[in-house]
Parts: sequence; structure tokens; C-alpha cells
Amino acid sequence: MEALRPFDKLPAVNSAALLLVGADGSAQQRLAEAVLREPKAFKISIHLAASLPLPAERDHLRPRIDLIVFIIDIKSKYSLKNVEASLAHVDASFFLGKVCFLVTGVGRVNNCSIEMNAIWKLRDTYCSPVLLCELESEKIQATTAQRLLRMLQICAGHVPGVSALTFGSLMRSSADD
Repeated sequence: MEALRPFDKLPAVNSAALLLVGADGSAQQRLAEAVLREPKAFKISIHLAASLPLPAERDHLRPRIDLIVFIIDIKSKYSLKNVEASLAHVDASFFLGKVCFLVTGVGRVNNCSIEMNAIWKLRDTYCSPVLLCELESEKIQATTAQRLLRMLQICAGHVPGVSALTFGSLMRSSADD
């Protein structure tokens, strides 16, 4: 299977597609439901995948992916390994603002199996922002959904004057401060 490419399909009018990739299906499901509950001015389709590559036989049915969110559970080394293996199946042009890493379980620091340095290394290697959250809390789940929705809106080109690349640059420069 070839790498997932951001511009191999035409965009759909007034819609956006989000791909959530992660080993923990329940976290993906909760996050997808939270995103769908949020008010939005465009049609959204959310696709869930445990890992990449995506099956080739359904490629003709799949819309253009506007944002890929890799979900890493801080208390599961398998989660990190899964994401690292999946990254090999993403075209380099996706890393121009159309990828982010979402780290869950950060509220339970005493149960961490993954060093935060590994997460920061992913951020630096792939020039992609990292969002830290705790999906067990409904309030934080809603806030995370709002952030992802705004990122998706920008990545899909629904915000005039702001591209995914400039937004990604802003996210990186604010993280460096």
C-alpha cells in the first residue's frame, strides 16, 4: 500500500474529513462523538483506524483526508509503537500542517509508560503539534473536540487567509515560547 496523500483527491464543498488513528478504539470513539456534538458550519466525516495503512479496496469511497490525528495513550507503550509504525504510511506533505499528535491520559502521571521526551521527539521529527488531554473528563473532552474542530476547519481551507501550513507554524512557535 502506498502512503496516504493529502492532495490526491479533490476537496468536497463545505465539508471536511478527520482521520483518528490509534490503538485505543474507545478513546477514538469518545473523541469522535465529542467532535460530532460540537456546533459547526460545515459537514464533517470522521474515520477511525487502529493503524495505517488504510485498506486499499475502499480507497475509491474514502474522501480526501484533511487532518490526521494520531492518538497516543501515555500509559501504553504499544500505543506509541503503533503510531510510530503508522507514520511510515503517511506522505511527507501531510506534515505541512495536516497532522497532530493527541496524547491522552496525561492526568495520571504516576501511571505513565511513555516518557514525554519520546512525545517531544515525535513533535520535533514530524514538525507537528502535540495536544495533551484527559479524555475521561467530559469538560476536557469537549475542549479537545473544539480545538480539533478548529484545526480541521483550517486544514480543510474553510478559514480565509489561514492555511494549514501557517497554522502549523504558529502552533510550533507558540510551543517553543
